[in-house]
Amino acid sequence: MPTSEVKYLGGLRTIAKHLQSGNEIITDAPVDNHGKGEAFSPTDLVSTALAQCMITVVGIYAANNDLDIGNVSAEITKFMAADPRRISEIKVDLHFKQHKLSPAQIEKVKRTALTCPVAQSLSESLKQTISFDFD
Repeated sequence: MPTSEVKYLGGLRTIAKHLQSGNEIITDAPVDNHGKGEAFSPTDLVSTALAQCMITVVGIYAANNDLDIGNVSAEITKFMAADPRRISEIKVDLHFKQHKLSPAQIEKVKRTALTCPVAQSLSESLKQTISFDFD
């Protein structure tokens, strides 16, 4: 069974539907590529998916090991390159606030995040700059 479907809405906008849940995501082309920038661009979604995947696998690891990872959030910055137009770097700043992790557990959480499926699926030529803030 397919995972999702995408339809073109015109005006450089698409709508994607997750077939199992029915959830939908709209994308727009970015302003610097003839679009309106009124929604995530496809490259924004790729960049954001990296952080979401990292947080998800850390959540799974924490649940499986009865760890308190606290309040987790991320800030994502995407850098584009030309010739060909592509994502050249994704910067992810992960923040773990009010966690109850030992130094050894922090290292395992970092390793888990860095080996998430999205990180492992992206091209080796795409620079992934990941920082961790545990306070």
